[in-house]
This record gives sequence, C-alpha cells and structure tokens, in this order.
Amino acid sequence: MKDKVYDESKIKTLSSLEHIRLRTGMYIGRLGDGSNIDDGIYVLLKEVVDNAVDEFIMGNGKNIEVEIKIPAAERPGIFVLPENCTPGLIPPVTPQRGGVLNPTARIKDYTVKVRDYGRGIPLGKIVECVSVINTGAKYNDDVFQFSVGLNGVGTKAVNALSQHFRVVSVRDGHYAEAVFERGNLLKQRKGKMDNQKNGTFVEFIPDKEIFNEYQFNFEFIEKRIKSYAWLNTGLTISFNGKKYISQHGLMDLLTEETALDAENTHSALYPIAYFKNDHLEFAFTHTNNYGEQYFSYVNGQFTSDGGSHLSAFKEGFLKGIQAYFKKDYKSDDIREGCIAAVAVKLKNPVFESQTKNKLGNSDIRSWLVAECKNAVEDWLHKNTDQAKKLETKIITNESLRTELNAVKKEARDAAKKIALKIPKLKDCKYHLEDGEHGEKTTIFITEGDSAAGSIVSSRDVMTQAIFSLRGKPENMFGKKRTSIYKNEELYNMMMALGIENDTSGLRYARIVIATDADFDGFHIRNLMLTFFLSYFEDLVKSQHVYILETPLFRVRNKKETIYCYTEKERDIACQKLGASNEVTRFKGLGEISPKEFGQFIGDNMRIVPISLQSLKQIDVDKLLNFYMGKNTPDRRDYIMKNLVSEV
Repeated sequence: MKDKVYDESKIKTLSSLEHIRLRTGMYIGRLGDGSNIDDGIYVLLKEVVDNAVDEFIMGNGKNIEVEIKIPAAERPGIFVLPENCTPGLIPPVTPQRGGVLNPTARIKDYTVKVRDYGRGIPLGKIVECVSVINTGAKYNDDVFQFSVGLNGVGTKAVNALSQHFRVVSVRDGHYAEAVFERGNLLKQRKGKMDNQKNGTFVEFIPDKEIFNEYQFNFEFIEKRIKSYAWLNTGLTISFNGKKYISQHGLMDLLTEETALDAENTHSALYPIAYFKNDHLEFAFTHTNNYGEQYFSYVNGQFTSDGGSHLSAFKEGFLKGIQAYFKKDYKSDDIREGCIAAVAVKLKNPVFESQTKNKLGNSDIRSWLVAECKNAVEDWLHKNTDQAKKLETKIITNESLRTELNAVKKEARDAAKKIALKIPKLKDCKYHLEDGEHGEKTTIFITEGDSAAGSIVSSRDVMTQAIFSLRGKPENMFGKKRTSIYKNEELYNMMMALGIENDTSGLRYARIVIATDADFDGFHIRNLMLTFFLSYFEDLVKSQHVYILETPLFRVRNKKETIYCYTEKERDIACQKLGASNEVTRFKGLGEISPKEFGQFIGDNMRIVPISLQSLKQIDVDKLLNFYMGKNTPDRRDYIMKNLVSEV
C-alpha cells in the first residue's frame, strides 16, 4: 500500500450528476430491487410526484396522473416528436396522430410517467431545473411555502439515475421540452401548443446500470398514492387509470387501517377522533391490538422514523388525556393499543437525510405539544361517550400491565436460575444499533439443533446470529401476552430479539425463519408467523420478518454442481448435465453440509419478506383463527374438499 502514489493527479472534481451516480446512496438511500418499499426506484417516483403535489398545495391544479407500464417486447421504441409536432403528454402521442418512431431506441423496461396540472416549470429554466443541483423555486417562500423538496436535488437525482428522462412544461399555450440520457442533455425544443393545459409532464426509465434487475411492486405504489390523497383532501391522483381521492384526510387513513374485512367491520374501540387546522392535522383511536402504531408526515412526506413532530404529538396526546380525566395515568397504559396519524406543515423542516425519513426540528416541540394537548382535551369534552370507552381501555391496559409485571418477575427469576446467557442463542458481534454493520445483521430461527449446526459452522459471526427451537413451539393464537412468560422457549426468543417492551429494541435487522421444506417445517413456520402476528405485528409491517429459501435438490456430475429450488429447475439441470448426473434431495437443512450451506446464507441468500400488504383485503384475525384456532373439523373438511392428489 505504501507504493501507491498520492499526489495532485489523484484529486478528482466530479460534476453534480457524476456525484449522484457515483454516490447514489447519499441521494436516494438504498438501491434494492423493488422488493422493499424504501428501495430506490420508489424514491425516484416519489421525488417526481412530490413536485406535482407541491403545486396542488400552492393551489395550482387538482389532478395528478401517474402511469407505470412495461411495453411489449416488440414495441418499436421510444416515441420521438418530429420538429413540426407538439409534444404528447398523457395519453402519449401515437403514430396515427402525426408522430414518428425511433427504431433504435427500444424500451424493454418500466416506463414511468407523471403529469400534473400546476403552473408548469418556467420555460426558460426547464433544463436547469432538472439537471443543475441547487436550482429551483423551493428556496422562495412566495412561490412554495410548505414544500417537501427543499434542497434542489430530487428531480436532478431522477434525471441522473435514469437511462431515459424526458420533461415537458406547458405554460399559456407554449411549451418547452428536454430529453436526457443518464443526466446528459440529448435535445431540447420550444414551441406553441394550444391543446394542452398548463402543467409539467415527466417520463423516465430507471437506469439498469445503477439498479440492475428491478421490478415495481404496484401494491407499494398504491399505498403511497393513497397517502398523497389522505394528506391532500381535494386532490385527485390517478395511478394506471384508477383514481384516488380523500374527503376526510387522516380520518380516512385510520378508517382503512382499522378495517378488518370486506364488509367494513372495524377494529376501532370508539369512533376515530379527528382534528385539523392550517398547520396541524391528526387522528387517533384505540384497538385491542398489542403495541402502538403511528403514521407521521411533514409537508406530505411520510417520516417512517418519526422525529420531533411525532414525539411532540405523543406528549400532547398524553397530557390532554391526563388533563381531561384529572388522573395521572401512565403513558404505557394510555398508548397501548393506540393507532394514530399526525401531519404537520412547516416552512423550514430539517430532515436527517435527503430521503427525509426523520424530522429533526427541535423548535416545534413547545407549540406542537400545547396544540395537541388542547385539541385532545377539547375532543374528549365534546365526545363524552367516546371518552368513557377510552378510559375503559386505559383501565384495562393498567390491569393487564399489573398482571404482566407479576408474570415477568416470575419468568426473570426462573431465567436467572437457568443461566446468565440466553439458552439456544448463538449471538453475533454487531446488532441493529451498530450503524452500517447493524443494517446487515440477521438472526436465523432454526428447527432444532441439527439445522442450526450447519448454519453455525458456515455463518458470519460478525452479523449472523442463531436461535434454535427445540421442535414445534406452542401455538399462541388467542392467548394473552402473559402466556409468553409462561413458555420458556418463546420467552427466551423474545429476549434474544430484544422486543420485550416494544419493537424499538429489536437487535437484528432481519428475522429469518429457517425450517425444513417438509410438512413439519411448514407447520413450524406457521406457528412462528402466528406468534409474530399475534404479539409483534409491527415487526411484520416494517418488513423485519423473512422466510429462508434453501435448495431442494443438488444435481451434479464430475465437472459441475447445480442447486435447484424447484422440481422444474431440477429437470432442467438434469438435462444440462446429461445422463451421468447425480441427484440429491435435501429433506432437511441439517442434510446440507456446512461447506455447502455457506453460499445459501451469504451475499446471494434467497429470503422471502413477509408483508401484510398482500393481506389487506382479508381479515388477518379470521385467517389465523381458521388455520391456527380450535376448529379442527372445519380445517379437515376444507383439506378434504381442496385436496389434490398427484398421480
């Protein structure tokens, strides 16, 4: 290393767009492949839609259109305007309407289109506004008062990270258009146009050089589109032709979140409380679920990690309830089972990063606490019946907490007699709170010591921990939380995960259920998911829980080995390796040697995230009750009616 020359020639100055492409994480966070709602491709879409929403907030345009489609493989190419043609926005210009096609520009990837009907980017600055860092009108309070985009970065990042980027602005019968490739301007033009309303149209294709193989999950996008509607009453925002509009703001959000089934049966214990003024909006209710759940927003931006506004709301919420009942109820008893949403509008929000996941303004605490306290107290005075139901919930929580504390003491005393360390846990060096190292941490929940043995010998001891079950754990469906403390194994697992008090103490970024691919393994998997959904649903909602996929077959000859996850892959591998191949069926994780197992829990580990998004259309409680409840005859009848036998 000492031979490396460090002189003036090694110093580089990057352009703004070069820096975005080289240090992508600084601007959009994680890259990902589209399987996580925080992956980069969703941030690109959000940055463009945020600008459209900012126009609505300032009273310009009540409609936003978003379209994402994968063109057919044989589609001729990107539509290019002839010099004498005006640009098509949404819907795009077609050849029958006078356009021409560029046969060399084939689109085989997702094409994202966003159209707003605001004021439109000033025509003379359209190129600078989408390509020059720190350029924009968001620094001017007269033009944008409550804006999400503050740093003049968002759309420029989208441009730099797109293999195709096109922007068109329409203002009073004139238009300006610019087309880019990976941040480099290809062409621009201006002209007259009488058949389009004012506004801005953006079209882009995420760059595969940056994002590699990716796929948009439309459920994630739909969730974000709904958030825009909830936070901006009166705004109509369409996604692939489906329109979303909210009349009651955050009340609509909680109404959906507390809905249990298609018949709109709700889990809320009392009608949703709601308050709104010029800069603060919140809604809350209680359910019988464990824990507490919050949705927090700043200028329309979802702050997944909360921040000073959420802390102030919680404090004001607590003080308002205590003041109304004139009793010093504990915060844990008041907030247990609470579900709430809070949104604030600030002129100068300070976020902890470009991705804006957490608000840092400390100067808002005093007035926000006071407003929340007064609003909660006022609502309780006006709704005495709901206030009685709320107090009943608090008293119930207090009783359960007292009972739980007694059981906790017994469990801890018993644990001390067993050992100082948590039995069956083989820990790793780093944990979730350890910065970048913590983000890579994983705990495998394995089926017995045999499966754990292969993982123990091949794991990364710095970031991978193991907790081995003795076999099938107890079915916890329908049982009180105190039952965890009466079950030594599940208690130890809860302590290993660090989630006894709440999920904020989680010690690992990923909880991976690693069971055999047989009936017993699937049953254990269901038992574990029942445990998490019953007591720690937040872990599932925040996508911390995963299923490990390991190969079912190994096909090899003297020259090559192929691991297969399905019978179809096995058959293809057999054909590839010829008649001399040897096929091994792995019946359990313990049958895979530690030498082989390392590759299946390394960088290319295949894990399936457990997401509640796909369960929103059904009643999770009813689902668990059917499969895990005390209705064996019903399950047996269902199996007999739906049994498929292979011949």
